Amino acid sequence: MTFVNVGTLGVLPGKRDELVAILTRRSQVLADIGCQLYEVGINEAEPDAVFVVELWESEDAHTASLQLDSVRAAISEAMPLLSGKMGGLRFRVVGSPLRD
Repeated sequence: MTFVNVGTLGVLPGKRDELVAILTRRSQVLADIGCQLYEVGINEAEPDAVFVVELWESEDAHTASLQLDSVRAAISEAMPLLSGKMGGLRFRVVGSPLRD
């Protein structure tokens, strides 16, 4: 069943663009493991936040991605840029008017 992870990442002042660069690096390995969508966004009204929306083929695929060397390296690189203010939610998709 499709799984969604939506998050808000608090970023240290002036570090937003650096975090966006890390999160938006091309990664075929994510698609190969089951990531269907990974969108990174910003809002000028919140300059110290980055927003992420992930759509996965399953929660297990998302969990497995966290064990990939490339993902673990990106997390380690991103951690010093984060303020510690985090938010988000996770849910299992039950339907959509856009696809079967």
